[in-house]
Amino acid sequence: MKPAELDAADIRILCALQDHGQLSKSKLAEMVGLSETPCWARLTRLKTAGLIRGYHADIALSRILALSKVVVTVSLKSHRKTDFERFEAYISHCPEVTDCISTGGGMDYVMTVITTSLPAFQTLMERILDAELGIDRYMTYIATRQIKSGRPDLARLVGGQPHKAAPAIKD
Repeated sequence: MKPAELDAADIRILCALQDHGQLSKSKLAEMVGLSETPCWARLTRLKTAGLIRGYHADIALSRILALSKVVVTVSLKSHRKTDFERFEAYISHCPEVTDCISTGGGMDYVMTVITTSLPAFQTLMERILDAELGIDRYMTYIATRQIKSGRPDLARLVGGQPHKAAPAIKD
């Protein structure tokens, strides 16, 4: 897919939306340094181009209920297109699987699974295995603590700015 051609104002709009979610016409225009009408026209163009997939709230789930987060790597027995399609179709309908990426290398998929308990996770895995999806092996990694979660710095990525070194840790 060809990357969209965006100028600096488009990037500012996307960054503002990524950081703050859906904003009023006047607030967005103020944040990105444009007047309301051209800002809204750009926003409409960005939406029409499919660059904005939605607006979401970042909810602190751990403050609502106890959760178990498990990272699961999966390798399939066979690597035919139909095997991948069957696995992906099944996983796409599992609400407990919040992320699933296809990978190259030793494992075929890496999934993030969130359940209310480890027994609930085990029940889910049994259901997935019983579905006969052609899983050869899987490995589970129980998350004990979230160190970092975020979105990429769009302005830096698009602008080609070099990565800033992490601050030195003093003893």
